[in-house]
Amino acid sequence: MANITLAIPDEIYKKMKKYKEIKWSEVVRRAIVEYIRRIEEGGFSITSEELLEELGEDFKKKLNELSAEKAIEGYEKIRDMEWKEISTTQAN
Repeated sequence: MANITLAIPDEIYKKMKKYKEIKWSEVVRRAIVEYIRRIEEGGFSITSEELLEELGEDFKKKLNELSAEKAIEGYEKIRDMEWKEISTTQAN
């Protein structure tokens, strides 16, 4: 299974931390699967360009500024955090 890293606003992250019992990676995975299903079924009439336009210039700028090194660093940090969560969950 491939891994991805994503950035979310600090405000959302703080809210997510309140619900430690929720597997947020699963929530995101399901959202992506559903989104792809809707696209493939023609449920969305928005193009990639329109989506980027809707997300705004700030998002596009941050996306363009993301270096491979930063992406790898973020991935490794999240992977380590998930490993700690999994290992402590299984230990209980």
